[in-house]
Amino acid sequence: MTFIIATNNAKKRVELDRILNPLGVEAITAKQAGVDLEEVEETGSTFEENAQLKAIAACNLSGLPAVADDSGLEVDALNGAPGIYSARYAGENATDADRIEKLLEELREVPAQQRTARFVSAVCCVFPDGRKIVVRGECEGRIAFAPKGEGGFGYDPIFLTQSGKTYAQLTSEEKDAISHRGLALRKLAEQLKLILEEKMEDKEIDE
Repeated sequence: MTFIIATNNAKKRVELDRILNPLGVEAITAKQAGVDLEEVEETGSTFEENAQLKAIAACNLSGLPAVADDSGLEVDALNGAPGIYSARYAGENATDADRIEKLLEELREVPAQQRTARFVSAVCCVFPDGRKIVVRGECEGRIAFAPKGEGGFGYDPIFLTQSGKTYAQLTSEEKDAISHRGLALRKLAEQLKLILEEKMEDKEIDE
């Protein structure tokens, strides 16, 4: 089954494709689908609402089932910030390094035991017939005092997992096994199987 991935973030697209592909899902980009996927204004107040906005827009534009993710970092010492504003935390045109620098500066006086945080991913899958799946995955951790590791993207170099390594120090396989997005997509897979089984049953009845 072919799905369009509703993101223009190249690194996030690779991660989504890496996890979805073994599920028998052919994940294609907007360019491969022959559509111009514009940035959707994220007006939702939750990760779930923003994921739905992006998935619905991509589905309507392409006519294909669409998968969209909205994710971010919640830091307890900052009352859950940056949260849904994670990508825009240091301004619209800020780099990953700019966002990390801003976050570390705000936590400069916060001791290690109070630097608890979690990565959250809400994934929404929308079908052309109106059916919809929304799932959430979370990964608990802490914010490091300085970036570590060369992998990943976004806040990965400062997010310490239970293993003591940051997301950026993990291999792709290690990250997928514990990450917020990996967990959300595994939940999505479980519900996708049910929908695909229903489609097969409906087809058999029609025949």
